[in-house]
Amino acid sequence: MSGKLKTAVLGATGYSGIELARILARHPRLDQPLLLRRNAETAESTGGLPHIFGNHNANGKSGGNGNSPALPFSWSTLEHHGVELLFLATPHAVSRELVAEAVTRGLMTLTSGLTTGGLRIIDLSGAWRLKHDDHRAVYGFKDNCPQTAAELTDRAVYGLPELNSTSISSAALVANPGCYATSIILPLAPLLSAGIVDCDRGIISDSKSGVSGAGKEPTTRTHFVSVADNFSAYSLFGHRHTSEILEQLALDSRQFIFTPHLLPIPRGILSTIYVYLKREMTADEVQTCFYDFYRGKHWVRVFPASTLPEIQFSVHTNYCDLGFCLAHDGRRLIVVSCLDNLLKGAAGQAVQNMNLMYGWNEAEGLQ
Repeated sequence: MSGKLKTAVLGATGYSGIELARILARHPRLDQPLLLRRNAETAESTGGLPHIFGNHNANGKSGGNGNSPALPFSWSTLEHHGVELLFLATPHAVSRELVAEAVTRGLMTLTSGLTTGGLRIIDLSGAWRLKHDDHRAVYGFKDNCPQTAAELTDRAVYGLPELNSTSISSAALVANPGCYATSIILPLAPLLSAGIVDCDRGIISDSKSGVSGAGKEPTTRTHFVSVADNFSAYSLFGHRHTSEILEQLALDSRQFIFTPHLLPIPRGILSTIYVYLKREMTADEVQTCFYDFYRGKHWVRVFPASTLPEIQFSVHTNYCDLGFCLAHDGRRLIVVSCLDNLLKGAAGQAVQNMNLMYGWNEAEGLQ
């Protein structure tokens, strides 16, 4: 026995799933992860996973040219391989069904704290992020067993490490945050925690994402001809991440406006957030607010006052970069955040959560 953690990724052929598989493959505390595809998919439709585990010949041995296979998913496959941690990079409704099924099969328990030998799950979808019924309604879930779903909703931990590290460490089910939500919650949390934001005057987040944030399945909006040399807003007053942001920041829908935009680039998010402050403040006071809140948090970089982050600084990393500019009146504040939607906004954050769950350094495997 190697003594290393045994993991599996279901949905390993999507953009986030491929990034996750690459990170897990080089993580020093893991066995080679098991890569899985949903039964509705075929090997031909998903393709292989090149260059994740090195090259393989036709017999699956190292040394030749070829792809890493994604095997069909089954619970017996997980048990046969001794999988201890399952990552779900699957659609929302699929994740919702599979986690409930894991409980029904007795592979995962709903008791508080850890259960020795029980399966643990990190879900990259929106299936378990939302506690409130009115927020979760945007997904339109139809649960086969409402009681099990309600218990899972109660036990699931929102996996934003900078805010919930203690709860994540003992969780059996971690709901990985959305990419837009991460880019907005991290810059606003210190300000709201300090009680310095005049929420009644409204908070606006103007956010832009690369095309990979829309997923691998092509649509008329994400085809090259539609995206190249273009810039567009979408899902105004209707984006699913809005409820997630409101719930995590304890905001009322009348206090927050979120407008997402599609950038003609492959990856990266930039959110520009506008707030009014309750009192006149100095740039040093605002800077201290961010520094104090994120002191010791490896994956948040706070820039000096009036020095703003750019997508190119954080892309291909697990960092969320924060910068701000304070108006001369000391009451109007603009905060800019940047992150890689496939890493800090998805796969990298999932690995960060895994590290917390097993008591490892948050940066392990992500450097």
